Amino acid sequence: MDDDILHLIPDEVGEPPQRGGAWTIAVVDDDPAVHEGTRYALADYRLDGRGLEILSAHSAAEARGLLAARRDVAVVLLDVVMETDDAGLALVDYIRRDLREETARIILRTGQPGQAPERRVIVDYDINDYKAKTELTADKLFTSLTAALRAYQQLKRLDETRRGLEIIIDAAPMLLDHKSMQRLAEGMLTQVASLLNVACAGILVLRESGGTDERFCVLAGSGCYHHYVAREPAWPLDDDVHPIVARTFTERRHSFGTPCSTLYLQTSTGSEIVALIDADRSLSETDRALIDLFTSRLSIAFDNVILYEQLQRANVGLEQRVVERTAELIRANRRLAMQRSDLRRANGLKTEILGTIAHDLKNPLAVILGRAEMLTDMTGLTPPPLEQMRAQVDHVRSSAKRLTGMIESLMADAMTDALDITLRREPVDLAALVREVCAANQPLADLKDQGLEAVLPEELYLCGDGERLREAIDNLISNAIKYSFPGGAITVRAWRDGVETVCAVSDQGPGLSPEDAGRVFGRFQRLSAKPTGGEGSTGLGLSIVKRIAELHGGRASAESPGPGAGATFAIRFPNIAVELL
Repeated sequence: MDDDILHLIPDEVGEPPQRGGAWTIAVVDDDPAVHEGTRYALADYRLDGRGLEILSAHSAAEARGLLAARRDVAVVLLDVVMETDDAGLALVDYIRRDLREETARIILRTGQPGQAPERRVIVDYDINDYKAKTELTADKLFTSLTAALRAYQQLKRLDETRRGLEIIIDAAPMLLDHKSMQRLAEGMLTQVASLLNVACAGILVLRESGGTDERFCVLAGSGCYHHYVAREPAWPLDDDVHPIVARTFTERRHSFGTPCSTLYLQTSTGSEIVALIDADRSLSETDRALIDLFTSRLSIAFDNVILYEQLQRANVGLEQRVVERTAELIRANRRLAMQRSDLRRANGLKTEILGTIAHDLKNPLAVILGRAEMLTDMTGLTPPPLEQMRAQVDHVRSSAKRLTGMIESLMADAMTDALDITLRREPVDLAALVREVCAANQPLADLKDQGLEAVLPEELYLCGDGERLREAIDNLISNAIKYSFPGGAITVRAWRDGVETVCAVSDQGPGLSPEDAGRVFGRFQRLSAKPTGGEGSTGLGLSIVKRIAELHGGRASAESPGPGAGATFAIRFPNIAVELL
């Protein structure tokens, strides 16, 4: 019995993953056998871990469409004679001139060398190799293709480097012109994508000098990282992004991987920046070299933006300080103007006071001097007229009292103008105080045969300064005596209603004209009415009354039916204000 034959089928061995994709070559020939033979000879071809993708075109016209659509062809294996004797040579011109493809390597393969002499073709056409089909064995095809792919690879690197340098040179003025950190960050991501010539997403993260690894500032984001732009600047990074960014900040160097790469940048001002780039392909050595060159130039741009923003903040602060200082100067000028006005007013008041004092004090002094001379003459008589001398002494005493009253009024007014004046607050029985002041002024009323009546409750307490209130009430009563006609009646009342506590003095004097009513409480105001007994007046009494009332939270008032009908002067204190005191 014949032994059974067992055939072992080898396990399929998967091809190792190709790095960077396959090399693309195009076979242009009108002979189908050439296409089949080329594919067979190059079936196992590999270079740098990359296989081949072989494209076929059976005429020059077909090749034109193919090469226009596929711009990644590295090597073209081109027949010279196809639909015409020079179809291949015309295709060379189309590739170099029309498509402007200078990096693709062209290997001419001809079966009729005599129709396209090698020397003339090499000189006149931009081709890279010229082979007769009879001499292009599998080994020579392998060698020629490898040399062509190496040359193509080097040219691509040079072209990528040139293109990258052009991008860097073009981007530099634009990036340096940015005045916003966000605009610069967005521009950097855009230029990195252009530099790599790939579609990529990215995020740019800033760590200020002295910052921590846990708090980063996202400057810009694109692609799948765009959502970071809408967040707060210090918003934490996602869990899958934070470790990568933090590690780059720690290592302080670029890191290239697939698909993510990180770029590290440190400025001269101490700021650190990391760009996370998520590309759709691995980065070549050329890409990495260009990225390194590009980021080394970016530190200047970021420094410019950082310094510009600092300058802007300084300008804003300076402008604010200028505004504040200007406002202070305006306020100071206003205060100076007010002080100047006050000084002018004070100077005018000083002049007026001096004139008033000179005028008002002159009469009592003249009386005192005249009576003193008369006393001197009387002392020489024998026997001395004692009654007449006593009368003169009374006149001297009365004039001296008038002088004393004037001086006290001036001193009291000066005190009420003092800025540091204070009240000695204490419970005061206003009714008792009015009785005392009426009793003190009774002799003056008797001299003019005037009736002085007090209509008061048993007691009427308020909180205030007793001496100041006494002074105000005394001014009101003495003023009524001074301006009331001899034989007239003066009534002093004090009461409290639901709103105010009031002390009022009514007289039967000359009353107030409409002009007098508007200025009766002014300082140094001389009214149309004159004292009825020849008394002097400084024009300060009622202004002192008004000041004392205001210090107690109240007010002074004057009411008169008209000239010749008497008047009522009062000080009024709101019950609430009085209680608070």
